[in-house]
Amino acid sequence: MEWLAYDFMQRALLAGVLVAFTCPVIGAFLVARRQSVIGDGLGHIAFAGVAAGWLLGWQPVASAALFTVLGAAAMEWVRKRNTDWPDLVLAIFFYSSMALAVILASMKQAGGLNLSSFLFGSLITVDAADLWLMGALGGIVWLVVSALYRPLVYLSFDETAARVSGLPTNTLNYLLAVLTALTVAVAMRIVGILLVAALMVIPVACALPGANGFRSLIARSVAYALAAVVVGLSGAYYGNFAPGGCIVLAATGLFVVRSLPAWR
Repeated sequence: MEWLAYDFMQRALLAGVLVAFTCPVIGAFLVARRQSVIGDGLGHIAFAGVAAGWLLGWQPVASAALFTVLGAAAMEWVRKRNTDWPDLVLAIFFYSSMALAVILASMKQAGGLNLSSFLFGSLITVDAADLWLMGALGGIVWLVVSALYRPLVYLSFDETAARVSGLPTNTLNYLLAVLTALTVAVAMRIVGILLVAALMVIPVACALPGANGFRSLIARSVAYALAAVVVGLSGAYYGNFAPGGCIVLAATGLFVVRSLPAWR
């Protein structure tokens, strides 16, 4: 592939690979818990954190991480107390956070803030520090999931039974929420919330048909995410398109192709 001859494209590919190895792992648990849209909701909370950090003079990624972790904890707290309408809780946080981000960004002091850079990311301008950050995040996610794999799977498919069996379900719920929040906040600046949220869900949707167990689902989801990254970056290079959008459309195309047999 011609585009791999360029250093910036090599770094973009490595960043995409790191995201592809991280996001579907979290996404598999979210899909199993019927919380596929939580990535978007947390992304809008992260937007509000970026705008607030800009106004307060904080580092945007740090403020986004703080807001997103607190938002995820609040969403989990409310969800536990309103189990009849969990999707409604997510929707309220989604729209309220977006409204807060718009208000903060419209303030005079935030006139130089460009939220679109956080929506679409800057995959082509990834540097070594960004790669180390993504690598550390991916390592933490894989370490936690590996150490708590069975309890997290049990919790995702049958929370009531997990609680009855003596598992610390509240702690596990908050831990999964925090991992999701950190994944969104840290990766947002590099690849954009569009790519982070999409790669949490679309590869898992591709992998669901034919997955033989949850481990198989995770492995297949990562494989689809990697394919989307390679295809999307190739399309972005040759067509001079936005890398994040190309990767998401590549993932969607894989989902369509994967679903064709079921539609016949």
